[in-house]
Amino acid sequence: MSEALAVLGSRLRAARIERNDTMDVFAQRLGVSVGTVRAMERGAPTVRVGAWLNALWVLNQLDTITHVLEPKESLLERARAQERRHRQRASRRSQ
Repeated sequence: MSEALAVLGSRLRAARIERNDTMDVFAQRLGVSVGTVRAMERGAPTVRVGAWLNALWVLNQLDTITHVLEPKESLLERARAQERRHRQRASRRSQ
């Protein structure tokens, strides 16, 4: 988990710098302290999820998280769906 947070934090830092935002300006946009932004960029596990969601919103990246914890289709469900797509009805005979 700590490695994933560290990677996320470094990506956040890169995005902030790409926007040419100082930590102070970015913190104001997020509604958090500079210390929180610093902790986020370090990958600290103590930062609230809400702060991360605000950061994604400010960076116009909130849609990237919409599939998190989305129910996954089982292998059996996937096979049944594929079978339904490939089934064809026999044509009716004209009499």
